[in-house]
Amino acid sequence: MIVVMSKDATKEQIAKVEKELALLGFKTHPIYGEVKTVIGAIGDKSNIKSNTLLTMPGVERIIPIMKPFKLASREFKQTRSCIDLGDVKIGGEQVVVMAGPCAVEDEKSYMEIARCAKEAGASILRGGAYKPRTSPYSFQGLEEDGLKIMAAAREATGLKLVTEVVDTRDVELVASYADILQIGARNMQNFRLLQEVGQSKKPVLLKRGIAATIEEWLMAAEYIMDTGNYNVILCERGIRTYETTTRFTMDISSIPVVKELSHLPIVVDPSHAAGNWKYVPALAKGAVATGADGLIIEMHTNPSSALSDGPQSLRPDNFAVLMKELELVANAVSRTIFKKDQQ
Repeated sequence: MIVVMSKDATKEQIAKVEKELALLGFKTHPIYGEVKTVIGAIGDKSNIKSNTLLTMPGVERIIPIMKPFKLASREFKQTRSCIDLGDVKIGGEQVVVMAGPCAVEDEKSYMEIARCAKEAGASILRGGAYKPRTSPYSFQGLEEDGLKIMAAAREATGLKLVTEVVDTRDVELVASYADILQIGARNMQNFRLLQEVGQSKKPVLLKRGIAATIEEWLMAAEYIMDTGNYNVILCERGIRTYETTTRFTMDISSIPVVKELSHLPIVVDPSHAAGNWKYVPALAKGAVATGADGLIIEMHTNPSSALSDGPQSLRPDNFAVLMKELELVANAVSRTIFKKDQQ
C-alpha cells in the first residue's frame, strides 16, 4: 500500500508513520517529492486497520497497490523513473544507445570498437567480461582482465560501461568497474543475485528471461528494488516462441505494456532477438517507434572472427548508418537520440 502524506506534513510526522509501519511488520520505501511525500509499505496488510494510520498526524490518505509487483508499479510511482548516470540519463525524452561486442576479446579490438561506437553516436559501451555460454567448452570471457580493458576504453572515450555479472561472488568486483550491472536472461530469476546487485546500489539492467511473462519480469525487478535500489532498467531481448527463423521473437508489445504497468525505463536488445545482423536495424527502429527508452546493440569490427555472437553483430559502417536512421525515427515520435558530444 501507499501512505500519502499531506503537503504540510513535517519530517517528524513522516518519521513517526515510518516507525509505526515498521512496528507493524512493514518494510517502508519513502519517496520525497517536491510537494508531497509518499511512503510505500510492503508487508501483510491483515496486520493493520486503515484507520490506525489515517488518524496519525500528517497522513492524507492510503492507497492499496493491487498488482503483485509493488515498487515497480505505476501505482507506487505515477511519474516515469529516469536513471541518472551523470551525463547520461535513461528514461527521459532522449533515447540512449549502448553498443559494443558481445564479449571483450582483447584490448586492441575493444578499443577500436569503442572508438567506432563513440564516433557513430553511442553513449554507453557494452561488452562481456564474464560470458556464461550454453556450452562449457565455448569462450567464457576474460573476467577481470576484460573489466580492466573496458575501464581503459571508458577512460579513452568518456563513454559509460554496462557489463554482465553472473555470480554473487563477483558482484563487488564487477561493480567496482561498471557503471551499469547487467543481469542476463538466464539469471532473471536468480533471486540471490538480484538481491546482491540491488545492494550494490549501482544501476541494474535487467534482461527479460527467454520464457518469462511480463509480470514475472517485473517481479524480478521487485527483488532488486526491495533492497532500496530503484535504479532498474528493464531490457526486452526477445522470448522463445515456435518461430525458428530468428533466434528469439522480439516482443515489441512489451514496450507499451511495461510503460502502462510500470514507471521503470525499458530498453531493447534487437541483436539477441534477431540472431542475424540483417534484421537488427528493422527491430531497432521498430523499438524506438514503439517507445523504447534505449537500445543495446552488438557491434564488432570483424564479426566473422568474433568469439561470441558474431552473426548478430553489426559492422561499424552498418551501425553508423543505423544511428542516422534512428534519429529520423526518434524525431517522428517527438524524441531524439542522446549523443554525448552534443550535450
